[in-house]
Amino acid sequence: MTSKVASMADAVRDLVRDGDTVAIEGFTHLISFAAGHEIIRQRRRDLTLCRLTPDLIYDQMVAAGVARKLVFSWLGNPGVGGLGAIRRRIEGEIPEEPLEVEEYSHFGMVGRYTAGAMNLPFFPLRSYFETDLPVANPLIRPIASPYGDGTVYAVPPLRPDVTIVHAQRASAGGDTQVWGLLGCQKEAAFAAERVIVVVEDLVDEAVIRADPNRTIIPGLIVDAVVVEPWGAHPSYVQGAYDRDNRFYLDWDPISRDEAATQAWLREWVHGVEDRAGYIEKLGAERVASLRPSASAPSGSVDYGAYR
Repeated sequence: MTSKVASMADAVRDLVRDGDTVAIEGFTHLISFAAGHEIIRQRRRDLTLCRLTPDLIYDQMVAAGVARKLVFSWLGNPGVGGLGAIRRRIEGEIPEEPLEVEEYSHFGMVGRYTAGAMNLPFFPLRSYFETDLPVANPLIRPIASPYGDGTVYAVPPLRPDVTIVHAQRASAGGDTQVWGLLGCQKEAAFAAERVIVVVEDLVDEAVIRADPNRTIIPGLIVDAVVVEPWGAHPSYVQGAYDRDNRFYLDWDPISRDEAATQAWLREWVHGVEDRAGYIEKLGAERVASLRPSASAPSGSVDYGAYR
């Protein structure tokens, strides 16, 4: 099997291009901050950023000037507040850099990825009837059911140029396994033209074959596998490290101030060469505090001799 292992710098250089539609998915869990930071370092421009919950990573990417448009559902700093950099662009505080926005519900975004993955012209939903979203977004359209049972709403397919997901492990060929809280990584990957998988561990194919039901993304659709331990910080990776709640709290006052936001980007993104440098700067004590303190095995299944 051909190895698809690449460095983060090479994967972004080869697969993320100016003007692309980029999805970095993962629902609270497994958000590839490392990939977002490398996109900033390589100064990509005019990207359309897609995500169910454009939290801190997209706030940082928008602040860095990589995006011209945001396609999203819920927007904010989870459990804390708003996203200052995105808000400044939307409200025109930085008039030379307007940000176009296209808003859906969570289910609407999942439906869009699903339609993209299935090569469908739209995805029907029995929702939006008591919201103003169809007024704000004319791409959410009412249609008559072809089976005579009333009206539904339709959303268009979403087909990213690049989808980036973080996972616990993958083989060199790209078969990717995830456990814990799932978002729509699978749908976003199948909908995309190119896929970058970022993992904590690279494992032998035998490990993948021994536990096949955890494989949510097959290697046949993966273009690059990047081994980047701690690549999801400050989000979490089930079994590897916990969510860094302190980071989310600290980001709130930084994000509210443009000068502080740009200073953070200079220090923590442009000021380090790669993710290893970022983690070294974070410090051994902070890193150790995020490691899980207890084991929680899920049991085992014998695929060959079940009784």
